[in-house]
Amino acid sequence: MTRRAGLDPQMVIQAAADLVDREGIEALTLAALAAHFKIAVPSLYNHVGGMPDLQQQLALLSRRQITQQLGRAVMGKSGDDAVMAMADAYRAYVKTHPGLYASTLRVAQESDTESRAAEAEAVNIALRVLAHYDLHDDMAIHMVRGFRSLVHGFASLEVAGGFGIPLDLDESFRLLIHGYIQMLSVQMRHA
Repeated sequence: MTRRAGLDPQMVIQAAADLVDREGIEALTLAALAAHFKIAVPSLYNHVGGMPDLQQQLALLSRRQITQQLGRAVMGKSGDDAVMAMADAYRAYVKTHPGLYASTLRVAQESDTESRAAEAEAVNIALRVLAHYDLHDDMAIHMVRGFRSLVHGFASLEVAGGFGIPLDLDESFRLLIHGYIQMLSVQMRHA
């Protein structure tokens, strides 16, 4: 196999993203990518620095996409409407990009400044949404963590086929987020 003309790092990263969304994060190998492009595995090193670099690039791509999706979802909204929009956007991302999303579950390394910046921006979006509830300091971070845990848990179970009872999942999700919003309102009264 020879080096494929016109292949660039973005094409490799996008092919990897498509692969993990289609087959799961565990299906990602350099051999699978090389086969996709009909090139030898060593040729991939012209475009990515091996598996660690590829995994880092996938996580960065996903973090940026999630942050953009959250930002668009909450634009022009506030309070309960913004929380619901943020939850719906997060869930939709997990459902659309389950493999890519899985690459973001660990906090980025300190040296990965681009991923750290994307993580910080996502947290800042959530903090701005939750500012409506007059949460401060540590409590605001606790509530952001709670939000992520709720939506991640529900969406991850949903993607994995973890809900077997034939009952409307959208309604279950809406009830879950409404419960979270009620908790925010309680915290606001006690602030």
